[in-house]
Amino acid sequence: MSNNRKADRVQFQRAFPANLLGVDGTWSRACQLKDVSSTGARIEIEGTTEVLRAKEFFLVLSSTGLAFRRCEMVWIDGTTVGIRFLINKPDRKSQRRVAGQ
Repeated sequence: MSNNRKADRVQFQRAFPANLLGVDGTWSRACQLKDVSSTGARIEIEGTTEVLRAKEFFLVLSSTGLAFRRCEMVWIDGTTVGIRFLINKPDRKSQRRVAGQ
């Protein structure tokens, strides 16, 4: 199998415990972070994967919720899920305000 990834992955010896949280806050799932790169990760979900139909969610990496990334599902195979990190792009209004200062 060829590796089509754009970024190098870091594979953990032991999976890192994390949580998924719906963007609207209505659901959460425990998961295990298997590997990660600057652009995405592979996780193992605990429980049902039905909530991932929403496609976008947060990967919460700390118990306080201060370390997180907004993500989208790329692929799913059973309870293993490939995710891509989403990057917030400033809207045009805020770009104009910065440029006009």
